[in-house]
Amino acid sequence: MIVGVPKEIKNNENRVALTPAGADELVERGHTVYVQTGAGENSGFTDEEYKEVGAEILATAKEVFDIAEMIVKVKEPIEQEYDLIKPNQLVFTYFHFASSEELTHAMIKSNAVCLAYETVERPDRSLPLLIPMSEVAGRMSVQQGAKYLEKPIKGRGILLGGVPGVKAANVLILGGGIVGTHAAKMAAGLGANVTLMDISLPRLRQLDDIMPANVTTVMSSRYNIIQEIKQSDLIIGAVLIPGAKAPKLITRDMLKYMHAGTVMVDVAIDQGGCFETSRPTTHENPTYIIDDVVHYCVANMPGAVPYTSTVALTNATLPYVIQLANNGWRKACKESKDLLLGLNVVNGKVVYKGVAEAWNLPYTEVSEVLA
Repeated sequence: MIVGVPKEIKNNENRVALTPAGADELVERGHTVYVQTGAGENSGFTDEEYKEVGAEILATAKEVFDIAEMIVKVKEPIEQEYDLIKPNQLVFTYFHFASSEELTHAMIKSNAVCLAYETVERPDRSLPLLIPMSEVAGRMSVQQGAKYLEKPIKGRGILLGGVPGVKAANVLILGGGIVGTHAAKMAAGLGANVTLMDISLPRLRQLDDIMPANVTTVMSSRYNIIQEIKQSDLIIGAVLIPGAKAPKLITRDMLKYMHAGTVMVDVAIDQGGCFETSRPTTHENPTYIIDDVVHYCVANMPGAVPYTSTVALTNATLPYVIQLANNGWRKACKESKDLLLGLNVVNGKVVYKGVAEAWNLPYTEVSEVLA
């Protein structure tokens, strides 16, 4: 198969979808890999490194899209890439369709095959291609939150871990999945007082067993959230409903309960955000303030640490990329239920229920497009 890796062009997106090691694995299996010049540069990988393993370098994204049967990306296509995508072309990337009606309609119009990293799902309900970036984003959420608590950037002026004789910050984490777990570990390691909330009692029991003593687990409810935000300095939104919009756990009217300078980090922004006042921001302009509350809603947080993120992502995606390249998307999806659940839009039809429901679009059973 001909595999194409274009350079990511979303604002401050520094990752690349395939490392030279990944390209080597594909070339060794007889596949052709085309990489746009400079695609790996911001992640620390040169064109020469790709050429050394047998990949070919092309000058423009158009050349890559024109020749490739499968496009492997990191972030969803943006407007200037829509017209580059061809009918029947397989595009394997993070799409997060439920957060963008424009993108959904553009991919329907393209007649491409859109296989989304974020909905590839194992039999145990885990999301193998979301996990590595969730791990990065969870840890980064605390790192960024700690920075924006500083007074020069309008935070409360609180050191996350405190010092002897001064209380540590109170950190509230909404969601006990991968993001929330890694955020809790980081915040606890820095010495903060952490409250971790989830709606699953079995999950809270698991977390209570593995977390250090400065992490308290609390059942999530509107009432409990309101009580916790009154004393929180940093609030991290870490909820996920695979392929669907995130629920709004903190509404606009709840901001009045918060201290001025409280920081809210919405890691769920890719899925529409779990705070009512959230809107996507960029690494260039990461925050804004509403009612004296600092909002950090960067939609591609792991893009700020591209080497770590790129290697972690390729470690997870490469086995699936190889399956797709070896077998073609139809056979691969028939043989792998993981990949089957990754199909979101196929030849103009929405085949993932959460996406159809998000934008009130007709839903087609995935079995129909595989027939």
